[in-house]
Amino acid sequence: MNRIVGDGEFGSATRQRIFKLTLLAIASIFILRLGWLQIIEGGAYRLRAEAQAIKQIKNEPFRGMMFDRTGRAIVQNIASFTVSVTPNAITPEAITKLARILGVSDSAVTADVEKARKYNRFNPAKLASGRDINRRIVAAIEENRESLPGVSVVVEGKRHYAFNGNAAHLLGYVREVSERQLTQLGDAYDPGDVAGQSGLEKAYERDIRGQKGLEFIAVNNRGQRIASFNDGMSDAEPREGFDLYLGLDVELQTLGEELLEGRRGGIVALDPNNGEILAFISKPDYDPRLLAGQTPKGFMTWLMTDKEKPSFNRVSQPAYPPGSTWKMLVAIGCLQEGLITPSTQLVCTGAYHYGNRSMACHGAHGGVAVERAIQVSCNSFFAQCGVKLGADGMAKYGALFGFGTKTNVDVSYERSGLVPSTEYMDKRYGKRGWSKYAAANWGIGQGEILVTPLQMARYTAAIANGGILYQPHAVTAIYNKVLDRVDYVRYDSVNLGINPEYISKIQQGMFLVVNQAGGTATRQKIDSITICGKTGTAQNAGDDHSWFIAYAPKDNPQIAICVMVENAGFGGTIAAPMARKMIDFYLTGTLPTDVKEEEYGVPDTTQQQKLRDTIKLLPVRPRGPFLSAKKP
Repeated sequence: MNRIVGDGEFGSATRQRIFKLTLLAIASIFILRLGWLQIIEGGAYRLRAEAQAIKQIKNEPFRGMMFDRTGRAIVQNIASFTVSVTPNAITPEAITKLARILGVSDSAVTADVEKARKYNRFNPAKLASGRDINRRIVAAIEENRESLPGVSVVVEGKRHYAFNGNAAHLLGYVREVSERQLTQLGDAYDPGDVAGQSGLEKAYERDIRGQKGLEFIAVNNRGQRIASFNDGMSDAEPREGFDLYLGLDVELQTLGEELLEGRRGGIVALDPNNGEILAFISKPDYDPRLLAGQTPKGFMTWLMTDKEKPSFNRVSQPAYPPGSTWKMLVAIGCLQEGLITPSTQLVCTGAYHYGNRSMACHGAHGGVAVERAIQVSCNSFFAQCGVKLGADGMAKYGALFGFGTKTNVDVSYERSGLVPSTEYMDKRYGKRGWSKYAAANWGIGQGEILVTPLQMARYTAAIANGGILYQPHAVTAIYNKVLDRVDYVRYDSVNLGINPEYISKIQQGMFLVVNQAGGTATRQKIDSITICGKTGTAQNAGDDHSWFIAYAPKDNPQIAICVMVENAGFGGTIAAPMARKMIDFYLTGTLPTDVKEEEYGVPDTTQQQKLRDTIKLLPVRPRGPFLSAKKP
């Protein structure tokens, strides 16, 4: 085979063209690919190169809302900005700069960071000193992002109260969890998270807190976000908390708060047909709005140390002697046990005498039966009934109506009170250290007997409805957002088994208290509404406590109420006018226009106008439950 030697050129012209085109194509492919990687996907690869780790971010859910009995959203959420830091990423220089931006001391930020570091130094945690920041601070943090490693801004919900009152002791408040709570509550909470601390916010925390979402992100060596991981496919959205539907009448609540303003005491109103709480007022109180977001400096110290104890729930925590409001229970006990009949007359000479002791009455009533005894609040009659019933009989019927035990209301914090028995008295005083006169004293609601206003409201409701004791409750239903359904909450009730004739006699006596001359609360009579009630003036170490319990209307009760005002004197003068006004407003939707200052126990006409203006701010709405589905 002979080799042809050419002139140094590479084959024919055709081969040269093919070779050149091939080189051009290969070069073009490389150039296009390089351009794609550098220009089109360069940012993504640059982010990947800078990324040092994949971190898990927990996104806060909005807490469930609360609705009153008409469907008004009284507790809502609004967006709030909070500073979050990753302890292992933030530097001392960043702490100093962040403190300057927030307007707080370096030590405040350092304390928050160290608290989070002890829990998990790799996990972002919200700063107490950086909660609820304004947009100016958000902008400053973003502008200085390069010099603030491990610092970010997260969005969370802040409680918003869309009504005029406070309802602080019923609704409660949320606040950052303490280190102790972090240990108790488990993995669902991180430093800087908030949780319910009192009231319904605490009692229903598991329902309304929601479920955190998870977001996975790539971060650089300064702890700053670079990109989403897996294009967000691995993320989980947060789930909002469940909503609570309450039996609360927010207008009635607002009115009660205004009536009790400037005094110490509690008011609680129930629906006697099911135990729903219509109003739950404790004074002095506080504005829960000041605990939503950034709390003013010194507020918590004031709340916990003020001598007036604004955080103290006077509806269900303290126990007081009930005074004459206890007399119907004593009458029921004696009637049920056959110790008296509805027509039995006991003599009142103006005082009850037992040995060398004497108990004064409000007058010399002569021979008096149970209805008349309730009407005039005859101490002599009920002291004799107390002795007939005795210590164990008193304990029996006290327990029957739920006294001496907690009501198990679905609001945090409650006291049991006390109804003494023979065993209790023997243990406390010795078998010879007390006499039957103690039972006479209990007959008029004095001595060792102690009750809460909430217990008294439930007792009143049981009398009103004919003898059914309902468990008081604020929440009627819960909206489950996962299953998209409303779940009604079941509560206990028990028929006390009281003879209907005897209940009728008690109801008639309470009717006479308000509606017939000689009754102790006749100034509270309303022509359009038949109110049945009982005054009480309870002796204690200081000035007497003022009590009034009532229900209305007589033949179809819709509201049962207890008003207790500490150290305010005669129940018919102070407590009764407040109850009358709340009953009138609840049943008619209007405030009386012929109110007299001395009749309602309010300071002046300016206060009366303030009450009307407060209610006018709230829209008129029909009565009745919000949820239309039939309850189980």
